[in-house]
This record gives sequence, C-alpha cells and structure tokens, in this order.
Amino acid sequence: MIYQSNSIQVELLDTQIANIRFNSDGSVNKFDQETLTSLDAALNALIATPDVRGLVLTSAKDSFIVGADITEFLTLFAEADEVLLSWLQLANSIFNKLEDLPYPTVSAVNGYALGGGCEAILSTDFRVGDSTAKVGLPETKLGIIPGFGGTVRLPRLIGADNALEWITTGKDQRPDDALKVGFFDAVTTPENLQAAALQMLDDAIAGKLEWQLKRRQKQQPLQLDKMEAMMCFSTAKGMVFAVAGKHYPAPMAAVNVIEQAAKMPRQQALQVEHHAFAKLAKTDVAKALVGIFLNDQLVKSKAKKSIKSAHPVSYAAVLGAGIMGGGIAYQSASKGTPIVMKDINESALALGLSEAAKLLTAQVERGRSSPQKMAQVLNAITPALDYSAVKPVDIVVEAVVENPKVKSMVLAEVEQVVTDNAVIASNTSTISINLLANSLKKPERFCGMHFFNPVHKMPLVEIIRGRDTSDSTIATVVAYASKMGKTPIVVNDCPGFFVNRVLFPYFAGFNGLIADGADFATIDKVMEKQFGWPMGPAYLLDVVGMDTGHHAQAVMAQGFPERMTPSEHDALQLMFAQNRLGQKNGQGFYRYTPDKKGKPKKDVDATTYALLSAAFGPLKEFTADDIIARTMIPMINETVRCLEEGIVASPAEADMGLVYGLGFPPFRGGVFRYIETMGIANYVAWADKYAYLGALYQVTDTMRQLAAENGHYYQN
Repeated sequence: MIYQSNSIQVELLDTQIANIRFNSDGSVNKFDQETLTSLDAALNALIATPDVRGLVLTSAKDSFIVGADITEFLTLFAEADEVLLSWLQLANSIFNKLEDLPYPTVSAVNGYALGGGCEAILSTDFRVGDSTAKVGLPETKLGIIPGFGGTVRLPRLIGADNALEWITTGKDQRPDDALKVGFFDAVTTPENLQAAALQMLDDAIAGKLEWQLKRRQKQQPLQLDKMEAMMCFSTAKGMVFAVAGKHYPAPMAAVNVIEQAAKMPRQQALQVEHHAFAKLAKTDVAKALVGIFLNDQLVKSKAKKSIKSAHPVSYAAVLGAGIMGGGIAYQSASKGTPIVMKDINESALALGLSEAAKLLTAQVERGRSSPQKMAQVLNAITPALDYSAVKPVDIVVEAVVENPKVKSMVLAEVEQVVTDNAVIASNTSTISINLLANSLKKPERFCGMHFFNPVHKMPLVEIIRGRDTSDSTIATVVAYASKMGKTPIVVNDCPGFFVNRVLFPYFAGFNGLIADGADFATIDKVMEKQFGWPMGPAYLLDVVGMDTGHHAQAVMAQGFPERMTPSEHDALQLMFAQNRLGQKNGQGFYRYTPDKKGKPKKDVDATTYALLSAAFGPLKEFTADDIIARTMIPMINETVRCLEEGIVASPAEADMGLVYGLGFPPFRGGVFRYIETMGIANYVAWADKYAYLGALYQVTDTMRQLAAENGHYYQN
C-alpha cells in the first residue's frame, strides 16, 4: 500500500500500475475538504514512488464521486474573498498535479461522476465508463459554476458548443451520449470496467495511444477561429438568457468565463474561473439555491427515517376517477405500485383511464417510454365500479369531490371494506382531517394526502397528521408518496393545511390591490418578471379556477376570521359571481382560447376591466415595490405563524413546501431564506410600513423579538 486514508487508498499493482481507489468511510464518495487533502497526499506519495508506469482511478462505491460536499458550501461561501480564492487555487493545484503526472492516467467510471467528481476524471488522460456511468457539471443549478477546472478542460476536450450545453444546463449525461462527444474514450459493461481501463493504460504505455497529445489538448488554448468563436458564444448567450433570464446569473457567467478563457493556457484560464466562481458564491442566488439543495436533502432524510417504520404498500386504491384520480392512478402505477381506480360511473372511469393514457402516450412520443411500458402501466390500473376490488389493498386514497359530507360518507363506506391494517388517506386541499376522521371507527389509520395538480408534474405531497393519526400511518403514507416519486412533507391539521393557508393571504393582498385600483395585468407582470413567480396571482386564480378559489377562500375565512375574511370589495368573489371561472370556462381575469396544440392561451379581456372599474373605480398606478410588498408580506407573515404554531416542523420544510407546492421562486430560496437574505429586522421594518392595511400585515411578537435579538431562522 502506497497511501491510505479514510477516503482514499493507493496501491501498486503487479504491472507497476498504480491504483487510486476512492473509498470513503461514508455512504458515497464526495470531494469534501478532507478528501481533497487526502488526494493531495496520495499524489505526493505516488510521485515519490519509483518505477510507476501509469495510474488508474477507481471507486469502491456504487458511484465514482457524486461531487463536492455541498454541506460545506454555505460556510465556505461566507469566507472572505481571499480565503475562497485560496481554497480554489489549492484545489486546482491538486487537480493540476494529477494531470501533470509523468505517465499516462485513466479513470474507470462507474455510477455518478458529477461536479468535482467529473472534474477529477477530466484531469486524467483517458476515461472509460461503464453502462451505469452518469457524468456532468451541475454547478449552475446551485447558482455557481464549476470551480475545479471544469470550464477550462471540458470545452477543450469535447468542443465549446457541447461544453456550453453541458455546463449551462447542468444536466447529467448518459454514457453513450458522453462517448459520442469524446468525453469517454470507451464504454463497457460493469464487469469489464477495470480490465478495459487497464488495457487502455497498457496501450498508452506501449505508445499505441497518444496520451501526451490528449493531455496537451486540455492544457492549451481552445482551438477556435475568430468567426467560429463569435458564432458559438453569441448563440450560446442568446439561448442561455432566454432560458435562465436575469434571475439566474450562473449559466451566463459560465458562457462568459469559457469565452474569456478560450485563448488562454491552462493556468491563466483557471484564474478566470476562480474569480468568477468566487463572485457567484457571494450572491444571494447561490445561497438560496444551495439552501434549497440542503433543505431537499433534509426532507428526504426525514422521509427515509420515517419509511423504516412503514407498513409495505404493494397494492393501492384511489376513490374517484377523473383528472385527479387518473393522475394519482398513473403516478402510482408508473412507479411500480398497482392501483385500483374506483368510481360510481363508467364515464368517470373512462376519463381517469384516458388521463393516464394521455400522459403515457406523451412519454412514448418523447422517447421517454415504450409502447410495452405504456401497456404495462395501464394494465397496473384496475378500473372498478364497486368496492369489492378495493378489499385487498394496503392503502386507499380518497379523491372524490371536495365536499365534507360526500367525503365522510365515502370514507365510512370504504372502512367497512378494507382490512384492519389498511391505511386510509384523503386527498383534500381544504377540509379538516380531524373533521373527516369523525366518520371513521379507527381514526388512527387515517390522514390527509394532498396532491397538487397536475399530479404528474408537481413534486410535493402534503401529508396531514390529524389529532388521532398514528406514527405508523404517517410513516406508511410518507413511504407511499416517496415510492410515487414525490417529496412528502408532514404538516399538522389546520384550515388549508400549510400550502393553501399561506397562499390565500397572498391572494388577499392581490385582492386588496385590485380594490385600491391596481391593474391585475400589471400585478402579474411585476410578480412574474420582477419577483420571479411562474405566474402572477390573477393568472394563478384563473388556472386554479375561481370556483375552487371561492370555496377555499370561504374555508380560510371560517378558520381565520380576523385575518382572512374577505372584504366586501373582493375581486375573486366578483369574478365568481359573474361565472368567470378562469381557464375551465375560457374567461376569468383573462380570456382563454386554444392555441395550435390545444392549450389555453391567455389574452387581456376588456370585459374584465369594465367589471373591475364598475366595482372599484378607475385604475391607479402602483410601484413595483408596493405590489411586491402588498402581495408577499401577508404570505410571509402567515408562513411564520405556521412555523410558530407547529403546523410545519422547520423553516427548511416550509421553504420546500413553498418551492415544490407553489413554485416559489427557487432563486429566492423560500420564505425563510428570503427573510434571512433581507435580514429579520429589515423585514419587520418593511412589514411595519404596511401594517395599516390590516391584520395580515402584522408581524408576530415572536418574530419581532427574534429581530431584536439578531436571531436567525437558518444557522447558515
């Protein structure tokens, strides 16, 4: 053994080939600072070892190296610029040392080699991947760019166009695609990976492969003439801005770094990368996106712990077909859990099956599935008109009409049919789980399971714990949601639960602006273009449906009369009274007509302005700052109340619920990250300016105290 640490072992094989094996004492290999230090020591030990003829990099784990240790990022990003730059220079000196070894090097890549893992294998002369390999540089998804030489080496290896696409999108690349562009030199089976890598190394040592030429290609300036460079980078900038926009600076920064460094040798080019990385690391966007990643890991780790005590779910049922029931059935069946879809009439079942078939057909057309897979999934959905088919299931998801009497009746009926061990859940968005539990003889096996529409796209599932819900029930429903590919967040019962409870104060702020004369289209434009929501409040109400919004608004008013009782001058109620329901009947705040693909296209409707003008008077101008404050402060305050009341367990889970359930702008990180970015004391002062608008604009005493004590919701 040449060298050994907790993460790396180096041994010399009989053929005088050295093997650096990444083998962390954790569950996966990642480039934390300890591993970087170990790699440096390992390379120094190798350099001091005589008669080494070549080097192969391997992994003892199922994945090669999953990337840098992101848990270290926020602490690192908070360091002074010179400290951050020093860290980057040290890390790159290690990767340069690997690249500059006086003999050929090859990486044998299995599983994921992402971020720093991808940059490590870029530092070797050759790369062999097996059929499980996935490579990529996902850093722009975290608001930064590669920092270990990725922007320098990748364009010189696979060409500027390919590298720009890889880096700006941050997508993982499959082995066959990586082979086509020249990233991999060979792809083989997992069992043949080591032998193929060693054979490539032998060929390089024997002079059959020009390893020194391959190496020089990565160390010298990018080979592009002036016209090629202009076309390449101007096209990339246009495409990146169209997708990333102004709120996500990292992809454009990556293009600029690659362009600037294109004519530089390795060391100069790396300096450009270092400085761009350090600048991005200091941005609020990077902190927010890294925070989302860490929050997502926390939510998933809580789900994994919960799953350990779950009862297995091998067969499910959904009560109520139609769009929602069909979506739940599709999601369950497509992720491997057969499901009964029960309804009281044939037409509803046909609609549910049609919804599942439509989603599957779209996947086949996009090449993401096959007709065989489509048939397999559809065969895993059993339509039924009576309860007999539901008897053997492990979990039932009730998804009938949003009416407490109807839901209570259906829940009481299904409890008589299923086994004593079956879990029963209600897909309700507003109705109290404690109220619905009154209809059951065993309320401990009952909870809420709130899916968001469209089911196949929305990542969040709210799991609502009732007063009598058992831990085992929660664990089983969390496990089922996770198996369906969803992110489950457990909340406690209250009107609107968590997501809708914080959404309707946002709508109340919007309604208040309309009542005071604001233009709904201007509000949407500000909240989309400046704040970053995927759709503004008027458009969102149209998509949700004014009837659904009206019903939920009444529930929220009953639950929180002091804050959420709508005024007499309420645009949502006006639209509902005029039967302007939104997209479902083609007219709401906007008018909707089908586009060429049959999807609803919105246009400004003069009728809306006439209605609003008659009710609220002529239009008045509001600044973007006022629009943002008046819509967001109510949502933020209600989110804080949910945390203080224990409706949601942590700031991290609250922020993920908002990002995954409502599309809260990821570059802002969620409500609590947004508050932290602003500073709690600054937020309180901001909200106090609008306190005259009513109860929704009042910050809590606890928050005011936290501000006075210079406290934090997040500790990083």
